[in-house]
Amino acid sequence: MRLTKHIKSIRVAYLQAVLAVAFIWLFFMEGYVPFENAGNNLFHVTVNGVEVGSVTSEEEAEELLIEARRAVAFQSDELIFMNVEMSTRGEEILYGSVDDRDQVYQNMIEVLEKSVLETKHHAYTVKVNEYTVNLADATQVEALLETAINKYDTTDEFDISLVQDADREFNVLQAQVVSKAQEQKEEEKSVEQSTFLEAGVVAQMSQMFAEQEQVEALEFSDFDLGIKDMSFNKEIEIVESYLPQDQISTVEEAVAALVEEQEVQQIYKVKSGDTLSEISIEVNIPMDDIIAMNDSLEDENSTLHIDQELIITVPEPELSVVRREVNYYEEVYNADIIYVENDDWYTTKSVVLQEPSAGFRKAIAEELYVGDNQTERNILLEEVVMEAVPKIVERGTKIPPTYVKPINGGRLTSRFGKRNAPTKGASTYHKGVDWAISSGSSVYASSGGTVTKAGWGSGYGYVVYIDHGNGTETRYAHLSKVLVSKGQKVKQGERIAKSGNTGVSTGPHLHFEIRIDGTPVNPLNYVN
Repeated sequence: MRLTKHIKSIRVAYLQAVLAVAFIWLFFMEGYVPFENAGNNLFHVTVNGVEVGSVTSEEEAEELLIEARRAVAFQSDELIFMNVEMSTRGEEILYGSVDDRDQVYQNMIEVLEKSVLETKHHAYTVKVNEYTVNLADATQVEALLETAINKYDTTDEFDISLVQDADREFNVLQAQVVSKAQEQKEEEKSVEQSTFLEAGVVAQMSQMFAEQEQVEALEFSDFDLGIKDMSFNKEIEIVESYLPQDQISTVEEAVAALVEEQEVQQIYKVKSGDTLSEISIEVNIPMDDIIAMNDSLEDENSTLHIDQELIITVPEPELSVVRREVNYYEEVYNADIIYVENDDWYTTKSVVLQEPSAGFRKAIAEELYVGDNQTERNILLEEVVMEAVPKIVERGTKIPPTYVKPINGGRLTSRFGKRNAPTKGASTYHKGVDWAISSGSSVYASSGGTVTKAGWGSGYGYVVYIDHGNGTETRYAHLSKVLVSKGQKVKQGERIAKSGNTGVSTGPHLHFEIRIDGTPVNPLNYVN
């Protein structure tokens, strides 16, 4: 009995010792949570639907997620957008293991890297007026602009400088073309100013008089030739941005878009005396192309009106280089035309009194260019080897009377000038224009004046002639009825007859002429 009791005592002591050791092991073992009976003390963390591990608190999960997001975002200089949703499931346990903190952190990074929605790359947006192009870095921006100036700066005398725009609230750069020589001169000028302060006013005044004498005695060898300054024809703004890769251009693509010539639509305003052929030569576009671009033009004989707007398409780059050059020339030149004004003539009349003859000279010229086009030219010094003879033109100053179309509607069927005779007895040189129109349609005075003939006109059938003064006359033929009489005064737009098919005619139409000093002219050049 005593032995049994002793054995039982040993068993009880052993069990107590085992329990005590187990309790101590559970309490101090790293990675296990002691039971405190205080709510959830273990949290399973899920990021974007993927379980990444378990931690001791929701706060710890938030801290790890912030660190993981920062790590993914800072893997490069790009702007990264990702979809992030984290959830935690808590439980209260007596004891249990949590995952290693670093492992949970790494698991979060792996999930976030797979959840990147979009990466926006650091870039520079170059804005020229309303046109923009995006490049990867500032070096590429400089390369783009240097391509534009290098076309003309063949001796490498200019640089591109990107400077901060102090007047802008945001970080905006502006592009400037900087002369290397000018920078050096400014440095030398600064030194000269210091010398001036040291040497005194008298020395400086002596230098100024010497420079004045030098200016008055300039010779060809005194001029420094070449490009004096360069700039761009439009304001350029450069701002930093973050963009998708597919919106960022290469330098070659940017050059093609900004620097190379594109077809640009412009408006040409018709001036007094303009013809389509002259406009074609002036804008360097084939006449057929101008006609095709403008619905208001039927063909090369279409009537033009002063201030009429014509669409023309010219090759022009979005960004051009403006430069001022000083150049030496040995050239043939023409003297300016001398005009003699005649107040008794209309502006449509001019006579050449003296034909010109070209001269020959040596010259220093200051020229302004926008791209390849010269916009200004000033002769700074010249030596005439052979004098040019000017062209002398006498021209009228009186504004001629205006003319309106004498009918409403009608279809142009025969133009002014040479033609095949439309019927037996008809002229092969048409002295006016014909509009096909039904008989009995109203015919109106194209301009105000005095009726000089109203009646039968042989091959013209029934006619009306109106004298507008100063040698100008209009004629209306093939009429069915005359509504005015000889000597009657009529106003512009007043009804004078009805159209018809009398005389030598191929069908109902109105024949209309304008004569100046007895000579027929093309009515379509005068009618508005």
